[in-house]
Amino acid sequence: MKQKHYYSSLTRNMTLIIILVSFTPLILLAALMGYYFETSYRGKVMEHLHELVEKHQQHINSFLDEKLSYIKVLADSYTYEELTDEAFLQNKLVILQNAYSGVFVDLGVVNSTGVQISYAGNLKLLNADYSNAEWFREAMKRDYYLTDVSLGLRRTPHFIICVKKKHDGTEWLLRATIDFVAFNSLVEEIHIGETGSALIVNGAGELQTATRTELMSNMAGLLSRTSWAANGAAPGTGPVVSSIAEVKTFSSGSNAVSGIVRSQNRNIIFILMPLKSGDWTLAYQQDQDDAFSEINHARVIAMVIFIFGCLAIVLVALLISHRVVGQIEKADLEKEMMNEQVIVAGKLASIGELAAGIAHEITNPVAIMVEEAGWMEDLLDEEDLQKSQNVDEFRRSLKQINLQGVRCKEITHKLLSFARKTDPLHHKIQVNDTISEILGICEERSKFENIRIQTELDEGLPLISASPSELQQVFINLVNNAIDAIGTGGGLLEISSRVEGDSVVVDVSDTGHGISKDVMARMFDPFFTTKPVGKGTGLGLSICYGIIKKLGGNLTVDSTVGLGTTFHVYIPIDAQTP
Repeated sequence: MKQKHYYSSLTRNMTLIIILVSFTPLILLAALMGYYFETSYRGKVMEHLHELVEKHQQHINSFLDEKLSYIKVLADSYTYEELTDEAFLQNKLVILQNAYSGVFVDLGVVNSTGVQISYAGNLKLLNADYSNAEWFREAMKRDYYLTDVSLGLRRTPHFIICVKKKHDGTEWLLRATIDFVAFNSLVEEIHIGETGSALIVNGAGELQTATRTELMSNMAGLLSRTSWAANGAAPGTGPVVSSIAEVKTFSSGSNAVSGIVRSQNRNIIFILMPLKSGDWTLAYQQDQDDAFSEINHARVIAMVIFIFGCLAIVLVALLISHRVVGQIEKADLEKEMMNEQVIVAGKLASIGELAAGIAHEITNPVAIMVEEAGWMEDLLDEEDLQKSQNVDEFRRSLKQINLQGVRCKEITHKLLSFARKTDPLHHKIQVNDTISEILGICEERSKFENIRIQTELDEGLPLISASPSELQQVFINLVNNAIDAIGTGGGLLEISSRVEGDSVVVDVSDTGHGISKDVMARMFDPFFTTKPVGKGTGLGLSICYGIIKKLGGNLTVDSTVGLGTTFHVYIPIDAQTP
């Protein structure tokens, strides 16, 4: 179960690392490319709009200059008397209307007092008084003048072109009314997307043409940023509001101003260009989302591609992680098989360590038998066997010889049982029985070392599933290590067993020299030992740890330098054969 959790955790961590390593450059690259692409695209869109509006600016200026030029030619080509002749003036109006498709509505001559003394047109404006009109006062100050669009006396939108001349020392004006519809059509030609349109405003931000879209509420404030309309702004307009954020200012001879302004909860692109020598402003406006709709569409497509790319990365990361972890798991299984071989080698090493103790245990009973045999020989030499009074002594000696021979046989049998190759099959065994067998092997060595063994075994321990020979190896290694730690000075070796939760716990404690923290950090590493050369292989605890872990248990240690060490062996009660 723990191994499955380990491999699942390893797969998850590896997948996350692959995804993180793959996503980081992808996200950074996408952000960087997206930023530069969007910046470049926005710049291109603004440049295209600027170029388009500039062409219409030139067209409108040409229209106004052309109409003004014709009136100037008319005023310069004919005398005051001719132009004040209504029949003559009407003839010239008809010629203009035929040449320019009705752009010129009427013609008139206004004297210095503001009275129209000659008129050609459809309205009855002869002797009309313009002395109080703003356009008249401005026209008398200049050689020529184009008025703002107004209703005037005719009560329809129009604007007037005026040329000032002199006759007999008195100034007079030749005026022409320009059809608003014809003029407005020039501006309506500028239509881009769903919301892009153009309009003309004067210096105060007042509309001079009709518009299909609503005029930005802060147009007057925008005009205050221009060099040509700032002086003509209406009093009290003040600076532009803080919501205006200029994106870019173009300067290509037209002295244009462009940017983005926040108006009525919308971001609106604006482009401003001067008309009529700066008296008017050609203003283009379009919703930002409409102007940049293509990049928004491209962003959606890029996002879809990015999402599919991310899914592909996640899928590949999962496949690679599962494959790599599968290889690791396979390698671990091979390693475990090698560990089985190491366990067998460790047994042989443990037998070598036990050789001295076993030799001592065998030597003692053999010595007794030899001694008894010698005594019998002495008796036989001294007395007649049939008449001897020592028949009982003979019998006692023979019995002792037999008893010690049986003991030697038992010891040899246990040694051979331990030396056999580990049975890979698990059986239901009683831990206390295994402990008793191990103590029987190590009893004589502990007596020789003046070590007292004390046991406290729980008689109610449940059976566990384990390999008997492997469990023997664990306990004999722990007991031998405890005896080695106590040394020849004598001490106490305690072994206890109990049930704790869902595990059988066996504690092996000694009163030896203890283990330092540095050694404890490496004590379960293979081939690590603190014993002198020839006294240990460094495999004992490593093998014990591997055996217990294979059972699904755990092997821990508590130690205090100078006081002793306790090993805790945890064996699951429900341990099953792997």
